[in-house]
Amino acid sequence: MLEDYSVVDLFCGVGGLTHGLRLKDFDVTAGIDFDASCEYAFNANNQGAKFHHIDVLELRPKQLNSFFRKGKKKILVGCAPCQPFSLYNKKRNNLKAISKDNKWKLLDSFADLILATKPEIISMENVLSLEIFNNGKVLQNFINKLESAKYKVSYFKVNAQDYGVPQRRKRLVLFGTKNKIPINIISPTHSKGNYKTVKQALRKMPKLKSGETNKKDPLHHCRNLGELNLRRIRATKEGGFWRDWPEELKLDCHKKEGGKSFRSVYGRMRWDDVAPTITTYCIGLGNGRFGHPEEDRAMSLREAAIFQDFPRTYKFIDPQVKFSATKLARQIGNAVPVGLGKVIGESIIKHLKENGKI
Repeated sequence: MLEDYSVVDLFCGVGGLTHGLRLKDFDVTAGIDFDASCEYAFNANNQGAKFHHIDVLELRPKQLNSFFRKGKKKILVGCAPCQPFSLYNKKRNNLKAISKDNKWKLLDSFADLILATKPEIISMENVLSLEIFNNGKVLQNFINKLESAKYKVSYFKVNAQDYGVPQRRKRLVLFGTKNKIPINIISPTHSKGNYKTVKQALRKMPKLKSGETNKKDPLHHCRNLGELNLRRIRATKEGGFWRDWPEELKLDCHKKEGGKSFRSVYGRMRWDDVAPTITTYCIGLGNGRFGHPEEDRAMSLREAAIFQDFPRTYKFIDPQVKFSATKLARQIGNAVPVGLGKVIGESIIKHLKENGKI
């Protein structure tokens, strides 16, 4: 039975992975993250699980073990910060710059904590480029450490849109198990023709103007656009981008040969397609195809959270703390989509059943 298991979420952020697992009836007892600003959202939406503000590099095995429920079998999950590996995807030969970023070393700490605490099941979500970072050595080193401790390791390249998340988000999902049969990820539930679209995801969302905040939902807030950017988005058709504009609205970089490939910046989403990958800069019109399909504005924070598959009622804004749209966008963009958390949970449940554990 699932009640025999206790789950701890490393690098938990605002709780996307935790929330997905809880929706599949897992007992998540704790979330651990270095970013203290995530505490409100994690605790407010995942009652029974407690946020702990700890740097994983400083986390000790005894302390981690104390967060699991006593007498229960342990499941350790997490999403080590992926910025270094994303950077590598853009600057594949710039290992010197990446080596200065200690965040990639968090993967080593994750592995060391697994070896020290010996959970029965582990799972990690990360960016696809982790597989090729430093010629694959970082990922392989992680796998080698787990296999040396007799874990059966498997990993999969997934796209969240294939599981009903209204967003095109490609990720690497890794599992480790002490059981005889490796963990397989469940089969996709959606395919081309029945993906959850922007139109379906944003159904009945209140309209907004540039810079406006909905009175009933302060997270349904969008950035104010200057006059020039207002002219630009008004000149952009649904699904279009800067090439729709007259010459006087184009940026100098767009007029250069190298800038012609930047198809997504200043773009509008399409009603009949999934949303683009939600990043930490998703509320900025010039940062991607983040323009509303119809209204003359960029997406709101609530819309970004919806594309990350958070429930519309998910609480992000601490009434005791000054509102920061930039900070909230970062929290939302960094999150594991709730739907992907559910997929990870379902895959673990299927595995436990196959091994006669529940």
